[in-house]
Amino acid sequence: MDEIKKIALVIPSLHPGGMERVMSELIDEFSKDNSLELHLILYGISRDVFYSIPSNLIIHKPEFVFNNKYRFIHTIRTLFFLRKQIIKIQPTTVLSFGEMWNNFVLLACYSLKYPVFVSDRCQPNKTLGKLHDWLRIKLYPNAKGVIAQTQNAKEIFEKLNINNNVKVIGNPIRQIQSNNNIVKENIVLSVGRLIDTKHHDDLIRMFVEINQPNWKLVIVGDDAIKQQNKVKLELLIKELNAVDRVFLAGSQKDVEAFYLKSKIFAFTSSSEGFPNVIGEAMSAGLPVIAFDCVSGPSDMITNDENGLLIDLFDYATFTTKLNLLISNEELRYRLGGAASKSIQKFSKTEIAEKYKEMILNK
Repeated sequence: MDEIKKIALVIPSLHPGGMERVMSELIDEFSKDNSLELHLILYGISRDVFYSIPSNLIIHKPEFVFNNKYRFIHTIRTLFFLRKQIIKIQPTTVLSFGEMWNNFVLLACYSLKYPVFVSDRCQPNKTLGKLHDWLRIKLYPNAKGVIAQTQNAKEIFEKLNINNNVKVIGNPIRQIQSNNNIVKENIVLSVGRLIDTKHHDDLIRMFVEINQPNWKLVIVGDDAIKQQNKVKLELLIKELNAVDRVFLAGSQKDVEAFYLKSKIFAFTSSSEGFPNVIGEAMSAGLPVIAFDCVSGPSDMITNDENGLLIDLFDYATFTTKLNLLISNEELRYRLGGAASKSIQKFSKTEIAEKYKEMILNK
């Protein structure tokens, strides 16, 4: 019988969010492996559990309520709680998520014998503030390994020279199955929060310039990080006399239906960690046209093989290629078919195996 290996999964909470969703999906896959004993340590302020979790997961939370009025004292208490739990569990390995939190976990595990792997969820050279940047330089060398989401992120880590064991593991992409009951429509779809770096205003202008009267542009997503862009976009749509062709669908629980009824996915973001929506669109068999931004799209799309990558802010080429996709059904089928096959390497099972391979040295 195989020796039971203990994995300590460390994250502030499992509230709704991208980082938390990935952790919940890894937990789900890990739980199917009978050779593993899973421990989840939630140490943030809220410690919520939004996502479904398997019955064989052991959860650890601080008994005290984190009071921001006594932030320093409760931060120290949380640090010692985390260290105490790691020692109590005696894990084979520790996996921590979150660039704002990994320093805290590495500090809590300082001088302990257990290997700690950290996963950053954003661009590694993005400043987190002077204190966190300094702590990263001091503490990341102590990590057994660093998991980057993209090849670009790995290259940045290697230039920073703060850990010599960096591996690229993308996010698990939700696999969307085709549904013959949903009729395809002449829709160019975009999914993402209505924030400045998504450049939805530019996408709207390009779509209107193309002037394909039988097509619609649908943007799924809502305001975020206090930017209040929805009103601005609504005004732009009116100014361009495009209220019958461009639609802001807001937040949607059933985004899958939008993928399945659309024919093209357009993505104009200029900065990403790992854009799951591109992967979901590809899984649904949509041809994707996206800016080759930092970072993520190029890890999923090979230009003119399973999608179209456009140089960042080359609006003229983006407009031309989007018009080509709209006009050329054969091209859409070719790129969309290749996309749905190639994105399978990011299935939940495949990604979980890559994590196990790294953190358990399998």
